[in-house]
Amino acid sequence: MRYVLNLPLLSLAMASTLGFVGVAGAQEITGAGASFPAPIYAKWASDYNKATGVKVNYQSIGSGGGIKQIDSKTVDFGASDMPQTDEVLKSKGQVQFPAVIGGTVPVINVKGIAPGQMKLDSQTLGDIYLGKITRWNDAAIKALNPGLALPDAAIAPVRRADGSGTTFNFTNYLSRVHPEWKAKVGEGTAVNWPVGAGGKGNEGVAAFVARLPNSIGYVEYSYVKQNKMTYTLLKNKDGQFVAPDDDAFKAAAAGADWNKSFYQLITDQPGKGTWPISTATFILMHVKQDKPANATEVLKFFNWAFSNGGKAASDLDYVPMPTAVIATIQKSWGEIKDGAGKPVAFK
Repeated sequence: MRYVLNLPLLSLAMASTLGFVGVAGAQEITGAGASFPAPIYAKWASDYNKATGVKVNYQSIGSGGGIKQIDSKTVDFGASDMPQTDEVLKSKGQVQFPAVIGGTVPVINVKGIAPGQMKLDSQTLGDIYLGKITRWNDAAIKALNPGLALPDAAIAPVRRADGSGTTFNFTNYLSRVHPEWKAKVGEGTAVNWPVGAGGKGNEGVAAFVARLPNSIGYVEYSYVKQNKMTYTLLKNKDGQFVAPDDDAFKAAAAGADWNKSFYQLITDQPGKGTWPISTATFILMHVKQDKPANATEVLKFFNWAFSNGGKAASDLDYVPMPTAVIATIQKSWGEIKDGAGKPVAFK
């Protein structure tokens, strides 16, 4: 039986076939990639269409798929939760900019345990996914959760089956804080998982955990909220057990220097209130545009989203980009040009 999540916005993003009417004459713009921001991209696309008559098609296929699609120029923009280094972007003739900030959150399905009741730290989380901690009443988990009724049940780890920016941020975090994980598994959009069953997309992992007793997985926070999932607390760099929320993501992003480079990783940041697995999600475009009219319309869409979509982002539990960062992003759009070297950004 197929399991259906209550994600109407995501369904809109994936199912709609959208045309485009704009002053530059483009009839359709398309994007593909990360499932992490798919709910907010769907909401923005819907609201933008109502406001302007312009339509945008975004396919939630995972960050790895988004990178492949923009590399092959089959979409107007790619989307990835794993930022590309400045060197990689230069070699590909691409640019990137952040769109929103959020967090990757461990979620569990353990009978009798409510959201925020269980505490985990980097050691226990890494050991679970290394296959070293295999039961919920393991001594290491009990030591973090005195008084919590932990079942003598096998842990069922769930992870992403597709190339995923959410996986990159999860494994980047573990690689920073768990030496054995770094040595044996490392980081990436796809890794050689020691244990676990795979789900496709954040939506697939969320569905898997929801229907599998005694499971643990990791998903973007908006999926936690939309599906009323049981999240864990996580011990941060300052030794504080924190819950995932907008303030915790903002705290993690506070130290990022967006003026220096858009290549910013904000996992395991210092601060009492920081969420340890916070991240921005990014848009990828080519510097030289074969379809400049489409590129102009893409930038118009994101300009509208930055100006008008902040509340929608907050309502879906993302953190909008700060005003000063938006100004830096808009300035960077001048790098995107047509075949004659003329900037495609609108005025």
